[in-house]
Amino acid sequence: MHYVGKELNEECAVFGIWGHEHAAQLTYYGLHSMQHRGQEGAGIAVTDGKHIYDHKGLGLVNDVFDHEKLEYLNNKGFAAIGHVRYSTQGGNSYANVQPLVFRSQKDSLSIAHNGNLVNAHKLKGELEERGSIFQTTSDTEVIAHLIKRDYSDNFLESLKHALSVIKGAYALAMLTEHQLIAALDPNGLRPLSLGRLGNAWVIASETCAFDLIGATFVRDVNPGEIIIIDNDGLRSEFFTNHAEPAICSMEYIYFSRPDSNIQGINVHAARKSLGRMLAQEAPVEADVVTGVPDSSISAAIGYAEATGIPYELGMIKNRYVGRTFIQPSQELREQGVKMKLSAVRAIVEGKRVVMVDDSIVRGTTSRRIVGMLRDAGATEVHVRISSPPITHPCFYGIDTSTSSELIASKHSVEEIRKEIGADSLVYLSVDGLMQAIGRDPALKNCGQCLACFTGKYPTEIYPDTVLPHEKELLV
Repeated sequence: MHYVGKELNEECAVFGIWGHEHAAQLTYYGLHSMQHRGQEGAGIAVTDGKHIYDHKGLGLVNDVFDHEKLEYLNNKGFAAIGHVRYSTQGGNSYANVQPLVFRSQKDSLSIAHNGNLVNAHKLKGELEERGSIFQTTSDTEVIAHLIKRDYSDNFLESLKHALSVIKGAYALAMLTEHQLIAALDPNGLRPLSLGRLGNAWVIASETCAFDLIGATFVRDVNPGEIIIIDNDGLRSEFFTNHAEPAICSMEYIYFSRPDSNIQGINVHAARKSLGRMLAQEAPVEADVVTGVPDSSISAAIGYAEATGIPYELGMIKNRYVGRTFIQPSQELREQGVKMKLSAVRAIVEGKRVVMVDDSIVRGTTSRRIVGMLRDAGATEVHVRISSPPITHPCFYGIDTSTSSELIASKHSVEEIRKEIGADSLVYLSVDGLMQAIGRDPALKNCGQCLACFTGKYPTEIYPDTVLPHEKELLV
């Protein structure tokens, strides 16, 4: 669903590298490979062992960093962290663009965060009562204040204490003058991997970043783990004994790039498997299968292979259209959809079409696409969704924080079918989802977070995180 009016927005991505003479340049490439996870802002911080230097800005990676700015950072340090941002907590302002850098007389700390803290509001209030002054509206700043409040000569112990207090989703890349640190929440809700490039260590939200810079994947960062990298090498510690893996299912379904691997599972292969499972659960007589570009293509191929119905490019995405969803009127937004996504009349005209998509959130985009296929001559449009209905808000870094945005929270599948104008509509079951992805069946929910489908959240959800009329949705 990477097009105008897209109904789910990715969260963020982090990248870090220690021990390379071109640290900033490689961080730029790493961020570029994960641009799909955030398009609102980007930043890089580097260290030379004495100082931290940084540059950040609003926009895409290649808009924020021209040759001059990148060359400046590249000449300043042997270690770096970077971030691309989609704003979930806090607004889309320059102050909230990461990495955030905190300077003191003693030393400096830079933080890049993928995820969302569910108790940030509560912690921020407590910190302000004790004298903390916040410069941003980002929940990431809370982490730095917690570390500083408990700061002693033992940075690691201060960090452990801070991580024991915050709740929610966080994959962190942190940089001091002397260390690169990675940390993952006890549920591992967001992906984070460790790699090697020669003698340099690399961390990234997705393994596709390793492929681009020529790094070798070493392993995934474990839930509840802190990795510390410095001139003495790498060491690992755990800040909790209560890790319970629950990675976001949407990483496999929608967010991550198809060429990335998450906990040993290739995303493209997982999506094909979702499509095959969907074909088992929801077969239909049709002439052609097509997927909504880009994230649904793999599932559509899997569906076609399992049913024997030919897969075709029934829709084409125009990759050179800007962010037309910001157009001020409904009429212009509708035109923006047509500019960014087109049905291929020669493929769908006179055909019974199976349209595979990864999810339906608000339903407006699905309705437009079904209408587009009918306008191009499709005689029937059967919609198949490679995830279960999204019925509950996400509080971990996806912008579906209210049920009013979720069509499946208030409507039956048949009502949604009528709303989007499809001849039939079937979602993948929760059991089918877990079975298709193929994660460890011995783990609770196969080690996946299913909260947006079931309402069963892997962490406590704090009252000030939830709008008053949403509280009855929590299980």
